[in-house]
Amino acid sequence: MAFVLSLLMALVLVSYGPGGSLGCDLSQNHVLFGTKNLRLLGQMRRLSPRLCLQDRKDFAFPQEMVEGGQLQEAQAISVLHEMLQQSFNLFHTERASAAWDTTLLEQLRTGLHQQLDDLDACLGQVMGEEDSALGRMGPTLAVKRYFQGIHVYLKEKGYSDCAWEIIRVEIMRSLSSSASLQERLKMMYGDLSSP
Repeated sequence: MAFVLSLLMALVLVSYGPGGSLGCDLSQNHVLFGTKNLRLLGQMRRLSPRLCLQDRKDFAFPQEMVEGGQLQEAQAISVLHEMLQQSFNLFHTERASAAWDTTLLEQLRTGLHQQLDDLDACLGQVMGEEDSALGRMGPTLAVKRYFQGIHVYLKEKGYSDCAWEIIRVEIMRSLSSSASLQERLKMMYGDLSSP
């Protein structure tokens, strides 16, 4: 769990940097919400993953595309925004409300929404009109397809408790795996972990 928390922290730091290095100024709360969101996902565990081994699936997280060295600043922020937006949408459904502790779920929704609000300002600043197609192609489209597969899986499994548990672990893994975005942006714009 400590490894997963450190990876989420790295993911959150992708979008936080010294005054304007990413073309936006995110509050320190953005980092805190990201850490809290991962902790909340961990606390939402209702079943032992061992009970759900038969329901495991490879959702084909587009790791190479997301972590590929060719991401531009706007693409990296767009991918991070898409991952947070899709995660928010996934956990903001009636079926999710039935599957999870409502207090933890509401706290997760609030944290994801806050991060999205912070990133919306950044996304608007770094994406000009010529970049507007970024959301319809490449890495961002791959993230959208990845989440479509998750929605299909949940529907096929009848939104069972095991299916939701598999998805909870998958979302933790995918958000954590995106930590390489921070490394790429650090190389492009300097140390993003210092306020």
